[in-house]
Amino acid sequence: MPTVKDLTIEELKDIIDEVVEEKLRELLTDPDAGLALRPEVQERLLRDLQEPQQDGENIPVADLARRRGLEW
Repeated sequence: MPTVKDLTIEELKDIIDEVVEEKLRELLTDPDAGLALRPEVQERLLRDLQEPQQDGENIPVADLARRRGLEW
């Protein structure tokens, strides 16, 4: 295997591109993809979707968490 000093600039750029792409794929892949939601979480999400939404309402995240029974 050649060392870095033996590579052309283009070869080094290609290697860097590959490494960056691989790392981005690793970081941006959802580790939970394909996992099933617990029934209680699925029910909560469905209930949230069915609640009427008030346009323009801003809710502090701590209030929203408390409404949803989450610890914040």
